[in-house]
Amino acid sequence: NYNKGMTMEFLQNYLVLIVVGICLATGYIIKHSLDFIPNKYIPLIMGLLGVFLNVWLNQWVFNPEILLGGLVSGLASTGAFEMGRNLIQKDDE
Repeated sequence: NYNKGMTMEFLQNYLVLIVVGICLATGYIIKHSLDFIPNKYIPLIMGLLGVFLNVWLNQWVFNPEILLGGLVSGLASTGAFEMGRNLIQKDDE
């Protein structure tokens, strides 16, 4: 039985806030400064960067939990950016 709420709670256990923060800042720089990178590739880049950062933070150990933590954290940064952008746009209306 698929329960979306339980899945999100499960994934929250793997968030690494420092990875989210670094990916959020890097994604912002890419989106606003590097026009040659299409927006559709930013989540991919953040996912890969998140994995790299999480492996680095764990002394270069790589296992499924570290992979998931990096992916979830990198992708969460793109979601956080979009949420913030949408809130700002609603305030402007």
